[in-house]
Amino acid sequence: MKEPYYAVIFTSNRTEVVQGYADMAIKMENLAKTQPGFLGVESAKEVIGITVSYWKNLESIAKWREHTEHMLAQTKGKSEWYQKYSVRICKVEREYHFFKE
Repeated sequence: MKEPYYAVIFTSNRTEVVQGYADMAIKMENLAKTQPGFLGVESAKEVIGITVSYWKNLESIAKWREHTEHMLAQTKGKSEWYQKYSVRICKVEREYHFFKE
């Protein structure tokens, strides 16, 4: 990814309800991948869930937040799947990597 770009960091604690969650998570990731400005996603789930999605600009993030299907998933998440969550939007100005060969 070419800097600068934006990262949306979504951290969450789940409820005990699991029905429909995995299918919705897959659906939202696939839908996000089709949105203009989407650059990628990384996710980890243990005690706390962390999903980081990457976007070209703030306008792309705003459009994703307001996407009809995404809004339905947000509503269901608040009513069923999440005990709590936080969203952080960050500007990535630099990145670097290490790869062991």
